[in-house]
Amino acid sequence: MCRVFGLSSPRTSMGACNGLTRIPTIQNRFEDALRQNRDDILQFFSRIEGRETGRLEHQDLVAALEAGETKKLAGGAFGEIIISTQEAIILSPWFAFAVRPQPGVWEYVRVNKNDLIVKELTVSEFLHLKEQSHDKTLNGISVLELDFEPFNVSPKPTSSRWIGNGIEVLSRQLSAKMFQDKDNLHPLVNYLRQISYKGKPLLLNDKIVSLDTLLSALTEVYPYLAALPRDTPHSEYEQKLAELGLEPGWGKNAGVALDTVEMLLDLIQAPDPRTLKRFLGTVPSTFNVVILSPHGYFAQANVLGYPDTGGQIVYILDQVRAMEQEMLRRIKKQGLDIKPRILIVTRLLPDAVGTTCGQRLEEVEGTEHSHIIRVPFRTEKGIVRRWISRFEVWPYLETFAEDVANELIGELQAKPDLIIGNYSDGNIVASILAHKWGVTQGTIAHALEKTKYPNSDLNWRKFDEKYHFSSQFTADLIAMNQTDFIITSTFQEIAGNKDTVGQYESHTAFTLPGLYRVVHGIDVFDPKFNIVPPGADMSVYFPYTEEKRRLTSFHPEIEELLYSSVENKEHLSVLQDRSKPIIFSMARLDRVKNITGLVEWYGKNKRLRELVNLVVVAGDRRKESKDAEEKEEMKKMYGLIETHKLNGQFRWISAQMDRVRNGELYRCIADTRGAFVQPAFYEAFGLTVVEAMTCGLPTFATLHGGPAEIIVHGKSGFHIDPYEGDKAAELLVDFFEKSKADPRYWDTISKSGLQRIEEKYTWQIYSHKILNLSGVYGFWKYATSNNRKETNRYLEMFHTLKFRQLAGSVPLAVED
Repeated sequence: MCRVFGLSSPRTSMGACNGLTRIPTIQNRFEDALRQNRDDILQFFSRIEGRETGRLEHQDLVAALEAGETKKLAGGAFGEIIISTQEAIILSPWFAFAVRPQPGVWEYVRVNKNDLIVKELTVSEFLHLKEQSHDKTLNGISVLELDFEPFNVSPKPTSSRWIGNGIEVLSRQLSAKMFQDKDNLHPLVNYLRQISYKGKPLLLNDKIVSLDTLLSALTEVYPYLAALPRDTPHSEYEQKLAELGLEPGWGKNAGVALDTVEMLLDLIQAPDPRTLKRFLGTVPSTFNVVILSPHGYFAQANVLGYPDTGGQIVYILDQVRAMEQEMLRRIKKQGLDIKPRILIVTRLLPDAVGTTCGQRLEEVEGTEHSHIIRVPFRTEKGIVRRWISRFEVWPYLETFAEDVANELIGELQAKPDLIIGNYSDGNIVASILAHKWGVTQGTIAHALEKTKYPNSDLNWRKFDEKYHFSSQFTADLIAMNQTDFIITSTFQEIAGNKDTVGQYESHTAFTLPGLYRVVHGIDVFDPKFNIVPPGADMSVYFPYTEEKRRLTSFHPEIEELLYSSVENKEHLSVLQDRSKPIIFSMARLDRVKNITGLVEWYGKNKRLRELVNLVVVAGDRRKESKDAEEKEEMKKMYGLIETHKLNGQFRWISAQMDRVRNGELYRCIADTRGAFVQPAFYEAFGLTVVEAMTCGLPTFATLHGGPAEIIVHGKSGFHIDPYEGDKAAELLVDFFEKSKADPRYWDTISKSGLQRIEEKYTWQIYSHKILNLSGVYGFWKYATSNNRKETNRYLEMFHTLKFRQLAGSVPLAVED
């Protein structure tokens, strides 16, 4: 079926809608391949059938294809199918394949090796086979199937170039409907009529009752405003506008008001996507914003490096500062005397361990109207005092949401205009509140655990005792489908690349065997997805070459951190040769961040150790960790230091909480002509990558996730594969040897990295886009509210019958 929006379906060329060319399905291509290479394909089947497991992943299939005589299939039609296959299920004589010909597009087929008949499978049929392969006792057991597709009211393009550009898709769809039928302008008029602030109408008063009365008012006021000097203040023409039915909010002076009126007239007379997006971004509709981030130690100082406490906090604080500035700029331009509020909602921790996490209200530094508001977790026994892992928060969140709702109404004296959730726990709380109040919702995953822990869906029972993924994946599904827009930092986060499935794409179809089966969870082509990359705080992170801005007062402390001969809980091992460049890395000490992997690469490569020193900032050796994964990584680190005899070339520094000093630390590493390495197995975005590049430090970062888009390989930095550490180490050797032979090479990579950041990754660009999203999706929510009732009922039922049950099964924390 051809979808609307002038774009073809994955299987059909644009002409096919008129009976022209049809692109072959995977089933067609499989049948053609079997006719051409029957015997070789049968040999391939025999090879993979002999494996111990009945399920093969992409890399297993490719390895089998390229082994032995079947290698000749690799360049043909069958090879193309296998290279596009993400997994295969073998239940002899059946071979089932999940084929992904392009990001976001999936087809499922089954082949009988005896008669070589190819059959197309539904998603449900494929997942059922997958469950059988995993656990034969599940055969015949009926499970809950989830399908969110029938409830979707959004237009969906099918070309991958639109993935993550939802605001453009939505603006095109809305303006096209307005152009086709002027009756579709009535929701816009009604939307403008209901905009107010604390009960006081903005833009329109009750004299405007229809499109005709609005058009009449605009037509009369336009020449009146045009005749005034552009700098005429609003107070001098306010009465005239009110008589016509126009309230404050059009602009601070006659010139701005004229531009706004002209924009709306253009939109009414000849709707187009650019004008619609600009106008909805201009409309004064966002004054109170709530940002949710419950887990971890959320504070502005002395917390980075604590368990579950890292880049997300830095992201939110920088986000809030930039958003407040943009909100103030827009409100001033709109001519309104309104003070915006941004509230970051997190958990209050009575056991604050020397931080401000026990303080209810805290002003965000560098802002006028933004605060952190903390609400405790509580149970029937009272307030929970101790830190709780992000994997164990689920049984507290519904009560937390109720308490947060009461606190927010008391603090704002109104409902918020926009709620943005962060990570799985913040997103489910945001969903509860947005549903309760009917306000616009945005979500930011930061990291979806399903992709960080391979096969965590299939093996959910094994993982659940420690990680409680059944609760988390259920919360993620609810939030994804309820939210109005999803903010991601990269395309890969949504839809991966030609070889790798995206974080969100992995939620398209999956199974938790015996619990439920998701046949349609989320569609990466959904226009709720918007790529809005963050930046680095330019007051903290700036190039090492800007000598006058350098924070030299920190240099003695940094000297102590890097080069002191003293070994203690702050720093372990010493650097004997200070003349060498430094490879530097800074992250939480957990398995996914792979800091111990970097240390192992370094320890094994003799030439790299001759060229450079290695310094890592990770974990906190100054106190006993409560995080099991961090404890495990610490033990591994001690072992690597001993095994590879790293003392003299390696420095392990405990987590550093002062981000201002950390900015200067990056620059001091650049002074040594060193490099930054981000070795994570997966990184949704990579804020430390942006920070390092902003300081002028050549950067090597994982190719799995966001850094692959931040860095242009070989120009503004380098991609490394954390699963191929030896190759990563050799890439580092090559860079430092070239830089040693010609220092200009180091300079070139450093400058190119800086240029890349300035072009794409700033908070000013980010905040402008976020407030535009609030405007456009706020209108879309209003215009489609009647069509969302079924979706809301479906989500309510799923929340009540599944999420609440699963969250309730997570053990409550035991207080010390």
